[in-house]
Amino acid sequence: MEQFDIPVAAGALGATLWQAQSPRAVVLLHPATAVTQGYYQAFATYLHGLGLHVLTYDYRGTGRSRNGSLRDCAVSMADWMEEDVGAVTRWAAARFPDLPLLAVGHSVGGHAIALSSATPQLRAAVIIAAHAGVTRTITGTLERLRVWAVMRLLAPLLCRVFGYMPGRRLGLGEDLPGPVMLQWSRWTTLPHYFYDDPAMDAKRRVARVDLPLLVLGFEDDPWANRRAMDLLLHPLVNARIERRHVTPREAGLPAIGHMGFFRKRSADALWPQVGNWLLGAA
Repeated sequence: MEQFDIPVAAGALGATLWQAQSPRAVVLLHPATAVTQGYYQAFATYLHGLGLHVLTYDYRGTGRSRNGSLRDCAVSMADWMEEDVGAVTRWAAARFPDLPLLAVGHSVGGHAIALSSATPQLRAAVIIAAHAGVTRTITGTLERLRVWAVMRLLAPLLCRVFGYMPGRRLGLGEDLPGPVMLQWSRWTTLPHYFYDDPAMDAKRRVARVDLPLLVLGFEDDPWANRRAMDLLLHPLVNARIERRHVTPREAGLPAIGHMGFFRKRSADALWPQVGNWLLGAA
């Protein structure tokens, strides 16, 4: 396991590389919002054991890519998906020019696979628990109200007071740069999420994607439910999408939700679905 930095505009990305002895491909693991790469270590180790190089990293302003005060971090969520993902993809392509590039994107990491101009360098990708994060699509009245309060009321107020989103204090994962949180908050108010943001040009960008995509969703995920995933995926008109929607009971698990796929308890039931698919695509 090798740790290093990948240069990116106005900063660097703290990255970790697992190198296999006789690699079939390189897998880039794009994280979810407010989740650092350590959360994916067990899954990365599993993929490495299948004979794949695996690269994990943190978006700017989080984990090992946090440099200085978050009050001074001007990066947005759109920057994560274009600049950070692009830097990681270009680095891997240059380091391993003879190996196919694959990717696994969790939540916003799946958005990045759909939107990034670097995606054509991939051979195939897996999108896990990614959805159009419109508040109205969230399953369950209480959860919908909770997210509405965080996104519409709490986040704008706290970003104004602190200059960043103090997620750790609230049990919401990592602290986030203010522009990331405010852009995310605004997208949740739009009927079709970032597809309704003219600055994103998202429908045109996702229509360029013509890769094989495996898309996994989970029945007990209140955010990335079928309806919210449909909103995200419908404009990917040229991608070759294979969708799988898993219930915890089918997998023999007590729960999966938005985060559970990457927990060790899911290793036997769920990880081979992705590992075998990636090997087949390599």
